[in-house]
Amino acid sequence: MTRCAIIGASGHGKVVAELAELNGYQEVVFFDDRWPKLTEIEHWSVKGNLEKLLTTASSFDLTVVAIGNNKVRLEKQKKLSLAGAKFSVLVHPNATISKYSQVGGGTVVMANAVINSFVNVGEACIVNTASTIDHDCHLADGVHVSPGCNLAGGVTVGEGTWIGIGSQVKQLISIGSGVMVGAGATVVSNVADLQTVVGTPAQVVKKSK
Repeated sequence: MTRCAIIGASGHGKVVAELAELNGYQEVVFFDDRWPKLTEIEHWSVKGNLEKLLTTASSFDLTVVAIGNNKVRLEKQKKLSLAGAKFSVLVHPNATISKYSQVGGGTVVMANAVINSFVNVGEACIVNTASTIDHDCHLADGVHVSPGCNLAGGVTVGEGTWIGIGSQVKQLISIGSGVMVGAGATVVSNVADLQTVVGTPAQVVKKSK
């Protein structure tokens, strides 16, 4: 029996659980720091917290950190990796990934997402529903490309950056690490590290934490 462990019993976690089932995993088990008060999410069981998963991680065929916070997701993946957890790419059957692209372990690619040729996506990323990443883009670890985003060719995105729902990024743009791109923004100029940008064209409104 193939087994998948998911850390994070959340809405995103439920989507990841179904994705694991679509990829043939026969048993999906949740772990969440609200356990033992939280013992189930929908029809899936919550069987422990992060500390418990750290002691049993090597017994699962796949582990996914289903936590929306980019920094926390990446930190927990690194910790679990040291404990022997197995990470690979979890891809929805209706997503498209070029054979010439590379996607790091622990990344999830949701329904109708498109990753075109010669793209490099790091570890512990979320490429969410119906988003598109065009040729020669480079996404560092822990990036979240939200539903309906479009990244044109040659875009670079730094570690832990969040591209908000429905955003558009012009070709050859560089977006730094720890950036927050607001929902529906249009990014037409480079964005430095730790900035929050919103609007069309996107403008800096504050420095991110």
